[in-house]
Amino acid sequence: MVKKSKEIELDFIVDRLTNSIENVVTGDSFATEITILSKVELKIVSKKNGWLFNWTEEFKNPIREVYKLTIVGNPNIIQGLICIEVRSDHVYMHLVDNAPFNKGKLKMYAGVAGNLVAFA
Repeated sequence: MVKKSKEIELDFIVDRLTNSIENVVTGDSFATEITILSKVELKIVSKKNGWLFNWTEEFKNPIREVYKLTIVGNPNIIQGLICIEVRSDHVYMHLVDNAPFNKGKLKMYAGVAGNLVAFA
């Protein structure tokens, strides 16, 4: 008997492919940068603050790296996060998450997930 493999589906939307992120109301573009998430910032990106995942667990995993997307010149407001694992033949994306204010119909910026995936 052949065992069926479990399908793993991506559960995020790349709403726009841009070189930056765009304010959905004004259409203004903002250049972004991606840097390593610091331990101090883990308090900001918690489930109780509206983030989907337990980023502390990802941060603690020694073979994974958690990166944050911010607007250039505004490094204190995290627009989104990605957790990746660099392997010898590929990069594995474990998690991608938009900031709570960048989700749904009332989101502030478009292009967050696209920028994070392009980085990976």
